[in-house]
Amino acid sequence: MLKKIIAGFFALLMLCGSAFAAENIKIGVYLPLTGQNAFGGQLELEGIQLAHKEAPSVLGRTVELIIVDNKSDKVEAANAVTRLTARENVVGIIGTYGSSLAMAGGEVAEAAKTPVIGTSCTNPLVTLGKKYYFRACFIDPYQGAGAATYAMQKLKATNAAILQDVANDYAVGLAKFFENSFVQQGGTIVANLRYSSGDQDFTAQLTQIISKKPDVVFVPAYFAEGGIIMKQAKELGAAFRIMGGDAMDNPDTVKIAGGAAEGFLHTTFPYDPTMATMNPVAQKFTDLWKKAYPDKDPNVNAALGYTCYMMFIDAINRAGSDDREAITKAIAETKGLPAVTGTLTINDTHDAEMPIGIIEIKDGKRIYLGEITPAN
Repeated sequence: MLKKIIAGFFALLMLCGSAFAAENIKIGVYLPLTGQNAFGGQLELEGIQLAHKEAPSVLGRTVELIIVDNKSDKVEAANAVTRLTARENVVGIIGTYGSSLAMAGGEVAEAAKTPVIGTSCTNPLVTLGKKYYFRACFIDPYQGAGAATYAMQKLKATNAAILQDVANDYAVGLAKFFENSFVQQGGTIVANLRYSSGDQDFTAQLTQIISKKPDVVFVPAYFAEGGIIMKQAKELGAAFRIMGGDAMDNPDTVKIAGGAAEGFLHTTFPYDPTMATMNPVAQKFTDLWKKAYPDKDPNVNAALGYTCYMMFIDAINRAGSDDREAITKAIAETKGLPAVTGTLTINDTHDAEMPIGIIEIKDGKRIYLGEITPAN
């Protein structure tokens, strides 16, 4: 009888062990799926889901995505990360589109000692002083310097104006970095005017800018306001070129601006379906996307979502564990990882190192012009 009891006990232990081994590895996702930034968030989610379909398991266990909408709101972003870390007990988190949202969620993730890989949150404050927050994209000092370098070297601009959204951390930071670089390279900022998120009438600011006769106007806006700004600038007879940042990399920019978008330039991450040449990972992503979504072109935000997921799979594999600390260490040690945006390395400040792409709108279409290396 005793032998039967012992045998049954060990059988139960083995059964429990098997159930534990089969437990899913949970990766959280917090993105703006509704609200002002929903378009970008939806694209990044589609990229994440595409990667999940391509690599649905790691360490022999199924990966479960826990998706939470941060509603384009800072408080909701913090709440989303709280839910993912405290209630869902995820091993890591992907997100988010929008630097302000990432900064809000980052504080919670840091306290919960949970690794996060940001998709397209480019403000340097997102990772500054953080142990657990990383990102798959470049940062705004580099992006702003790249835009300024392109304006001076390619557009031969000597005078520039800035029109920025003062209610948005991303816009304020990127505007400052463009200004600093443009001035350091010998250019002059003739006007630096402001508006707030949701504004619809920019004629007063544009009229003042026109009077200063800049060669280029840098508008680090999101697509909704950016498209309206371009349209109103054309109606006022503006002759300057308009440049923007990566947040303008959105099909709706051209839809809103119409013909006024012609000649518009913006920085972007180094991936686009119109690239002359692609690395093997970029080509694979493009092919997978076209098969999954035949009615729409792939976008760099989707590419970044795809990249973040694959970064987690790579880190978990190298860690050989679902332990948060081990995964955090592995992400920090990421070097030379083949990615959609090129060979990806995480540097000492937890940011991805990569070149800056330039897009121009020609005949109503996005054309990838190539990469630019900032002068400073």
